[in-house]
Amino acid sequence: MKNYYYTEIGELANLIRQQVISPVKIVESCLKRIEKLNPTLNAFITILGNQAIEEAKIAELEIKNGKWKGPLHGIPIGIKDFYDTKDVRTTAAFEEFRNRIPKKDAKSVTKLKRAGAIIIGKTNMHTLGMGTTGLASVFGPAKNPWNDKYIPGGSSSGSAVAVASGMCYATLDTDAIGSCRLPAAVNGVVGFKGTYNLINMQGILEGTEPPDETIILLSHAGITSRSVMDTTLLLDVLSEKDPHASETNYSDSLVKNQKLRIGIASNFKADEEISKVFRNAVEKIQSLGHTTREINVPFWNFSNGVKTIATDRKTISKKFFKDIDLIILPTIPTTTPLIKEAKSDPQSLSAACTVFANYYGLPAITIPYGFDKRELPLGLQIVGKPMEDRVVLRLAYQYESVTKFIYKHPIR
Repeated sequence: MKNYYYTEIGELANLIRQQVISPVKIVESCLKRIEKLNPTLNAFITILGNQAIEEAKIAELEIKNGKWKGPLHGIPIGIKDFYDTKDVRTTAAFEEFRNRIPKKDAKSVTKLKRAGAIIIGKTNMHTLGMGTTGLASVFGPAKNPWNDKYIPGGSSSGSAVAVASGMCYATLDTDAIGSCRLPAAVNGVVGFKGTYNLINMQGILEGTEPPDETIILLSHAGITSRSVMDTTLLLDVLSEKDPHASETNYSDSLVKNQKLRIGIASNFKADEEISKVFRNAVEKIQSLGHTTREINVPFWNFSNGVKTIATDRKTISKKFFKDIDLIILPTIPTTTPLIKEAKSDPQSLSAACTVFANYYGLPAITIPYGFDKRELPLGLQIVGKPMEDRVVLRLAYQYESVTKFIYKHPIR
């Protein structure tokens, strides 16, 4: 069978709908990929082999009978092991939850299943989402598929590794300070978090003691994929619908011709290597015909607290986005740390450039925009106004289309 490991979801969906290829064959192919790579990369905690094949058989029959459910029908998707899955253990990579088996699916998992997606497994993560390195997990750390001497990033470590190495086509994740975007950047894939509450997060370790209020307020659902279009296909299913939106689907809005006012972040501190690649990205975006100006990003850190978060989220558009539509800046201000350098600090992969988007509830995406001297991927971050997720995705899609970095993979 042709190698479909890195095929985009839209293309694969067309082949499945036309019955050129069966969902069963696609699932079997992913399971073989997992069997080959997971012992080394440790991207999955739980692999749902038999269940996924049975669900693929059902999808195949539905499609033969003309009951195609949409672009995710028959597509293998991974779920970060934070989200509850009915009758399948959900552990958060935490010893006390090793054998925790929920009685119902998280709301977003239910939406994916209704859209025909095949849940192929639960992905590894930094324990309880409490770190950015991805090195802490009761099941052992996930490994960076580009070079296993370097961290995979966290907390959605296994998700980014699985997508980057072709074990599944996308994953459902979380992002509280950059937990989806950071590992996506480190692994050379796309990581997106929407406006606060764009995707329902009900069903994350439901029934357990909740984290502190700060984490709850910062937490967003995330999507990891290999392209912006793939991200929108999941978002079309997962998002809470906005009755005021003029466009029905996120995927349909990517090609809209729109001149944008882009703020180029100038107040971040980064390695010279990062700054050089970022300057190249700025030139590429300027070549797309958008207007740009340097701006100071309203960075936030935990010492500021969250007492005024509600007011700050209401006023951010008027205070900061009056003269710009989007911000661009590096996702991570440093190159990827070595494991031996990161072991002592679970937050050693800096979230300095990502957490402000969580505080203000802003839509943000990271997309591949180059490589460092060690041939490890780097991520460009695009951040927009609340509820203008489509604008963020639109610029990301344009940049992705002219750079082609998404077609570079760590493992063939």
